[in-house]
Order: sequence, then structure tokens, then C-alpha cells
Amino acid sequence: MKQLRIAVTGIGVHSAIGQDRTAFWASLCEGRSGAGPISSFDTTGFTSTVAAEIRDFDPAERLSRKRLRRMSRFSQLASSAALQAVEDAGIDLGTFPQLRVGCVVGTAAGDYVNLEEQHQILLEKGPGNGHPLAVPMIIPNMSSANVGIDLGIRGPNFGVASACSSGAHALGTAQMLLQTGKADCVLAGGAEAAITPLTVNAYSCMGVLTSRNDEPQRASRPFDRDRDGFLIGEGAAILVLEREEDAKRRGAQIFAYLAGVGMTADAHSIAIPQPEGAAAASAMTMAMEDGGINRDEIAYINAHGTSTAANDATETIAIKLALGDSAFRVPISSTKSMIGHTLGAAGAIEAATTVLAIANDTIPPTINYETPDPACDLDYVPNEARPARVSAALSNSFGFGGQNCTVLFTAA
Repeated sequence: MKQLRIAVTGIGVHSAIGQDRTAFWASLCEGRSGAGPISSFDTTGFTSTVAAEIRDFDPAERLSRKRLRRMSRFSQLASSAALQAVEDAGIDLGTFPQLRVGCVVGTAAGDYVNLEEQHQILLEKGPGNGHPLAVPMIIPNMSSANVGIDLGIRGPNFGVASACSSGAHALGTAQMLLQTGKADCVLAGGAEAAITPLTVNAYSCMGVLTSRNDEPQRASRPFDRDRDGFLIGEGAAILVLEREEDAKRRGAQIFAYLAGVGMTADAHSIAIPQPEGAAAASAMTMAMEDGGINRDEIAYINAHGTSTAANDATETIAIKLALGDSAFRVPISSTKSMIGHTLGAAGAIEAATTVLAIANDTIPPTINYETPDPACDLDYVPNEARPARVSAALSNSFGFGGQNCTVLFTAA
């Protein structure tokens, strides 16, 4: 049976460097960092005190005050990005049968702000005290649930939690819903807002966060020899996905096609990537096979590129396994160098970046790349955006537990 092509017709983004598709893309091409000292809590005594926070997000621009009182920040980001994406797509969801619009949103952490606050209330005041809506504000699936509430989506609606692959897995799940006829339109992506004392301390104790506190905008440096850990970030991206025939029938702008998805697992460690990179490479190969694309046709890879020693070296190995000799000619960049690691939202925001690279024939850079690492010997598009014809591109996401997902996009 012929594979149905899935069109990306709308993009909504909130990030530390832009609050919509246009501003986000402009900042990426400029190589602008969204990093700075953490402002959301007192970082005295913390090993890592920098992050890529969203400092100019105003959820009241799209959501009522009544709704905002019932939503945590990650849900606010998700709903706002979804409303933005629908507007961007010029689509009226009310024209679809009620059960034919779906929503899949990836979130790894959920609302740690409320979790920490409610725990403190319990310790200080004892049982029987606390916010009555704490649970439905905290749990990760509320990003997708609230998008459904705010946009009236009554079809398939659920959250995905696969650590840092959550947003990418959400897109892969949406592809399956559309290709199997379970939905006619799906809003898919990821959202995360977990810059809190507990999460920052926990990641620091793992030794995976940057401690380059004196120069935050230079802290995230994927593939650079002097990288010392990732910069935690927050954000959301939602994509409007439709079958090609439906998008063309309504005259929609098609940014790119979600052409293939590959999903694998390392089955190796809860925190360390498989050193040989075999499962990650298989995810890339599966995505290309799913989309009917030869590895010689790949014109760009948006890397997972966390700026940790283990991830960047292993991903380089995996890319070589998947692409062979082509790996040395393909431009690769990590936009985490600018927006930080947004955890469960990363796969979605980076997928949006990949789509925009295709739509604009421009590859965003890896900023802060200054000193080559012999273990990372590919073309990482250092420090400046690069004009290039991008006809097919991969976006990699690798989560704790070895949960890998690669999505393939092709030009419209």
C-alpha cells in the first residue's frame, strides 16, 4: 500500500529566543543564545546556576485568566503554542467531525513547581492541606489534555513520556494516527517547564549540567572539546499535521512533509547511551527506510547534541553508522547550543527547527563551537547559519533509558 504523505501546515513555538515561528527562526539564524542566570528561584549553593528561561512569555495573550488559574506553566506553553499553530495553519478545526481531530503532546517532567510547593505545604502544615487541583496540574499528560480543552479536540488525545525523546515520539505517534485513518488532523509536539530547584539540583548531582556559570551564553557548546554538560531550558512546539491530499484540498501552505519515523531502544542503561551507538543508528536508518529516502539524500541532521561528553561522542558514532561515508559531508547542528535542553519538548522544538530549515533552505548553526574534539569529527555548522538546499533532513532525539526516536522530513 502506498505510504500516505503527512504535511506540516502550521507551527507554534515558545522558546528562550522567540515566541513564535518567525521570531524563533530569525534568532536561530542569528545564532542568538537564550541563556542567562536562573531568575525563577534562588540558586545560592547550586552547582549550576544558568538556564535558557523564557523571560517574555505572556500566556494571557491567548488564554483566559480563569483557564490560567487551572494550568501549570508547561500546560500554558503547550496550549499557547497549539493555538498559535492552528492560526499559523489557517485551519478551522470546527470543520472536522468532532472525533477526527487528535492531539499528542510529549512532556517528560510535568509541573515540578507545584510538586515541590505541595510537598513543602505537607511538611509544614500536615495532611489535609494543599491545593485541590494539584494532581491535575502536575501530571505530564495535562499538556495534551489542556490543548484539547482549549481547542475543543475530542479525538485521540494523550501525552507521551519518554524522557528527552517525548516530543519526537509524539510526532511519530501522530504520523501513525493519520496513516491508519484514526484521525484527519493531529496537533503534535512537546512542552516542558522544569527549571526548578529539585530538577536543577538532581541533574547537577548526576553531573550532566553545565557549571559554566560566569558565561551563560557560552555554556552550551555541543560537540566542542570543552563542553561540560547541558544547559537546562524550557519551551514548547506544536505542529499541525494533515494528510497531503487534505492539506492541498484546502489550499494550505505546506512547510514540509513528515516522511518517516524510526524508534528504537538501547536496552543498555538508564542514563548512559549505548557506546557503540547501534540502536541510535538504527532509529535513523528506520526513519529513512520509512520515508523511502537513501542516506545519500540526507542534506541536514538536527542533532540531539546535548553538550555532554557521552552524548555528543556517541551520536557522532551513530551518525557514521547510519550514513556511512555520507556522514562526513552532511551538515549537522545542535540548536540546544542556543535554546538549551528543553527535555520533553526538545524533540518537538528541534523538529520544528528541521522543518524551517527545509522551508527556508538554511541550516542553523551550532554556536560556541570553538575547539574541535577528535571524537566529534563531522561538520557541525560552527557559529554561523549556512544557506543550503535542504530536500531531506533528520532530527534525532535520544532519551534517558535509551529511548531513541528519529523523524525524517522532506521538502514540499
